Amino acid sequence: MPASYQDSVARLLGLVDHERSAPAQPRQKRIYDLRNVERLLARLGNPHRRRGIVHVAGTKGKGSTAAMVESIAGAAGYSTGFYSSPHLHSFCERIRRDGKPVSRDRFAALTDAVWPHHIDNAADPDAGPATLFEYLTAMGFRCFAEDSVNVSVIEVGLGGRLDATNVVTPEVSVITPVSLDHMAILGDTIGEIAADKAGIIKPGTPVVVGPQFPEAMESISRAATAQSAPVICVGDAITWAVEEASAEGQLLEIHGRRDAYRLRLPLLGDFQGANAATAVGAAESLADAGYVIDRRAIIAGLESVEWPGRMEVLAREPTLVVDGAHNDHSVATLLATLDAYVPHRNLIVVAGFSRDKQVDAMVELLAQRAHRVIATRSRHPRSMRPAEIAEQFLGQSVPAERVGITTHTDDAIAEAVASADTDDLVLVTGSLFAVAEAREAVLGIEPETYPDLLPPDLR
Repeated sequence: MPASYQDSVARLLGLVDHERSAPAQPRQKRIYDLRNVERLLARLGNPHRRRGIVHVAGTKGKGSTAAMVESIAGAAGYSTGFYSSPHLHSFCERIRRDGKPVSRDRFAALTDAVWPHHIDNAADPDAGPATLFEYLTAMGFRCFAEDSVNVSVIEVGLGGRLDATNVVTPEVSVITPVSLDHMAILGDTIGEIAADKAGIIKPGTPVVVGPQFPEAMESISRAATAQSAPVICVGDAITWAVEEASAEGQLLEIHGRRDAYRLRLPLLGDFQGANAATAVGAAESLADAGYVIDRRAIIAGLESVEWPGRMEVLAREPTLVVDGAHNDHSVATLLATLDAYVPHRNLIVVAGFSRDKQVDAMVELLAQRAHRVIATRSRHPRSMRPAEIAEQFLGQSVPAERVGITTHTDDAIAEAVASADTDDLVLVTGSLFAVAEAREAVLGIEPETYPDLLPPDLR
């Protein structure tokens, strides 16, 4: 008898999950090894060895860019698969077909299909048990192979070189902007982190590179030269300009290598213009490889793309925005974007961070702008305690009477909205996990909870 969706998720949560645990020691590169996933995929018939793969790495914008590429391919009439992480509300979101998450029944069936091969792999002395991410990656490839999709967009989970997705031979690789993140695993500098992400570059395969810090670009260029891989630089070979911007979206003019595109992008932020230009580069590279993706499909795909939780407006009067910024660079970009796209009087911040991030750097930026701060935490095991968050804001000279503490994200939002005037802006940020809970509270989405994994004070 097939397992239910709930049983499948429970089974998966019994696997080692590096997303929910911070590295205990520096440079734990041994926990990321391609041999396990390669052997598991071999037992499944190597479903990852297919044409039409777009492989996307980066620190910021990789999810948005991947979603744009998938939307463009769909608009061109191709069947699509999209593998991404983490999910906002349901594990089903990680494996998408034609722009929609797979059903719970399909997710359960994929879990069942991979499980016996996982058991064999675990017993293999040259392999071992799969981690949660490795297992989900195998499920994604299995799904796309079963459905014979034309274009598969695969988002890297962490880094690039040793990420479980880095077993593919793509039509095109994509590296979005690189900044400091996951330093305990990837490196101390932007150059080191970029070198790890550049590990997705394959011999002779074109790589589209989003705007980078010079140090990152140097590492990426060095890796591409070593692989004889053509580099397509956004900002050079592909340019973009924002003609109009508002809380509803932005009017873009993008000049690619093959054509020019004027379109209205529904996603907010100058950085999304750069992501759109990067997606155009990937789409044009697919066209170079023989895929029929014309100007009309590129425009239609970008104009219809959806990617929730990133500069997303959930309510008005007061305006409520959620954004999954989780490092200082992304927070700085977010704050600049809010000024340009969402006029407001006072900024009220609902802050929920993961404790393995550079929280002090993010707090320093937010404290300079926040009229009021409400510290909270998500259900995620890595979430920082609200009292610790509040202490950091107080350390940045935010007056005590302007710093609140709540244990639950929905209570924090209610408190923030109640304290705001109609022309104020309430911002929920610090992690995608806090953003997910904000969306559930505001939009009435039923949460998918895992009680055994909750922090002790939230059980």
